Amino acid sequence: MLSRSGVGRRFLLARIAVSVMFFLNGFLGATFSVRLPAIQTKLSLQPGLLGLALLGCTVGGLLAMNVAGRLSGRVGSAFITVLATLIMGCSLPLIAYAPMLPLLVLALFLFGIGNGAMDVTMNMQGAAVERAYEWPIMNSFHACFSVGSLVGATFGSLLAAMRLSPELHFCMIAICALLNLAWCSRFLVPEKPTQQERPARKGFSLRGSRTIILLGTIAFCSLLSIGAIYDWSAVYLSGTLHADAGLAASGFTIFLVCQTLGRSVGDKLATRFGAPVLVRISCALAAIGLLMALLFPWVPVALVGLGLVGIGLSVPFPLVVSAVGRLAGANTGALLSAISTWGYFGMIAGPPVIGFLADWAGLRVALVLVVCLYTLAALCASGTEKR
Repeated sequence: MLSRSGVGRRFLLARIAVSVMFFLNGFLGATFSVRLPAIQTKLSLQPGLLGLALLGCTVGGLLAMNVAGRLSGRVGSAFITVLATLIMGCSLPLIAYAPMLPLLVLALFLFGIGNGAMDVTMNMQGAAVERAYEWPIMNSFHACFSVGSLVGATFGSLLAAMRLSPELHFCMIAICALLNLAWCSRFLVPEKPTQQERPARKGFSLRGSRTIILLGTIAFCSLLSIGAIYDWSAVYLSGTLHADAGLAASGFTIFLVCQTLGRSVGDKLATRFGAPVLVRISCALAAIGLLMALLFPWVPVALVGLGLVGIGLSVPFPLVVSAVGRLAGANTGALLSAISTWGYFGMIAGPPVIGFLADWAGLRVALVLVVCLYTLAALCASGTEKR
């Protein structure tokens, strides 16, 4: 451990490099998402076929999450992070240039592999850097991801408004990403478990099974909730509260901005109050915000509520990653892969479940399920306690 005044230049550069990796991950993902309608129009895909194509991205991400952590235990998380970013960046132009559905599915599968592997290993890098400090810094990394998402979405929307083709847009972004990767790769932490450290992972898995369940539940609940807000906030504002299209879209932007602000101060709050208390407070804040949006059918109140949800959902998952890094030490890979898979499964399964419930009981009632998940995550907050 290093004190605040004793953090070496190596770890300062490593922190910057990992922050850039988080930014790139959010930036590349948002770049793809914002131009998806143009790709759909280019290939004349019906919604069902587009959903089938996106399934390739989901499958690739789930497979990579389960493999990346274990591979990192053999060759180091730095190498897998660089490889995953390379795959994610290079597959972006392939998505734009795909001339038919099968090739689009293949390109999206590769994009999902890069994204899923990068999600696990960049968090491993973040945990490794955090272990060199004596205070939490994981939220600052996730704040960089949120900033990258905002910048990518804003920049992509501007280029789309200028009618720049997705092909040129994606090639520009891929080149910029690879140039940044060339710089960052020199300063990532060359973390690789030694033969002496590997047996400790088996002992931890037996002693920490309850903690793993608690952390996995928080990850599942928080990322499912984020997925629900991503997919249903604009639909709720426009369809249920009858807001116009621009105002409905602004709800998601408010959520992202508040999530970024929450993550920017999350490390200081975790240091002051402790991770379990912060998880409980943030889940309570998210529940209050969503209940405001659901119980008071007035658009300004709903927008304020979504802002509170963004603040509330900003810190639970980064705190889970920090807890995994403390518990597993240098052998973070397999455990973080499992926790990330739980969370990612919640993010992709949540929106369809909300949709089915909405068909049966209405969207307002369906979103009450998300409030219940905040309560469940708060009850599991003790899993993030320092051990």
